[in-house]
Amino acid sequence: MSYKIGLKLWSLNENYISPAKELFERGVYDYIELYAVPNSLDMIAKWKSLARNCGVKFAIHAPHFSSGLDFSNPNKLNYNLNLCEEVKIYSNELEALYTIFHPGIGGELLESIRQMKMIKDLKFAIENKPYIVPMEGGTAFCVGADFDSIKRILDEVGCDFCLDAGHALCSANFQGLNPYEYIAKLNELNPRIYHISDNNVESKFDAHLHFGDGNIELDRVLSLLVGGEFLAIETIKDSKENLDDFIKDSNYLKNIIANFNDKAL
Repeated sequence: MSYKIGLKLWSLNENYISPAKELFERGVYDYIELYAVPNSLDMIAKWKSLARNCGVKFAIHAPHFSSGLDFSNPNKLNYNLNLCEEVKIYSNELEALYTIFHPGIGGELLESIRQMKMIKDLKFAIENKPYIVPMEGGTAFCVGADFDSIKRILDEVGCDFCLDAGHALCSANFQGLNPYEYIAKLNELNPRIYHISDNNVESKFDAHLHFGDGNIELDRVLSLLVGGEFLAIETIKDSKENLDDFIKDSNYLKNIIANFNDKAL
């Protein structure tokens, strides 16, 4: 079992540049997955400087619904495509290992597919979603929250797949499925990228808890995430000054992986 371990940051997180450099040089993680906040292109130079200073590689996570990008909304087509152009700049300037999009929230699968087909000159992956997400006044349904929807997107758009284990667990709980069996089924779609965090194993809502703060059987999850290359840790950040909590999460994950590899010898 072997993955490149990713640190998730946002493009506006200038406060983490120094600790990110230190932790990369210590071997705590292998690359940064950077969420490209809209209208933050002026930050690219700072991240490129980090790459030059220590050699760290980047992947890009495109803005999603909370930042306004929603491929399932036909009224947002021009806005969505404009944000995609910003994402292309981030991906090209930082020579991204991969680029991820979410399919959308509240709209139709066919509209998401239609709009994603309009993204030109950018190889990207699509990420599976929880079935529902909390919204003001209630909840909303996500596009790409079930196996058939993800498979259809992959087949029709021709993109890569990012399997988010936490999202899969939440979706399985909403659908009344065994979450571990559902994660294994999604892995049949040959994801190149994985996302992982902890949660209440019975939750229908994503939480991004630190490893050990929930009760997901993370060793069991990792045993199912077979074949992909990248594993981004998507746990919350407790401090704006340091990444000490990420060190703990990274070590927690690496210990599980090391135990697997020891047993395989």
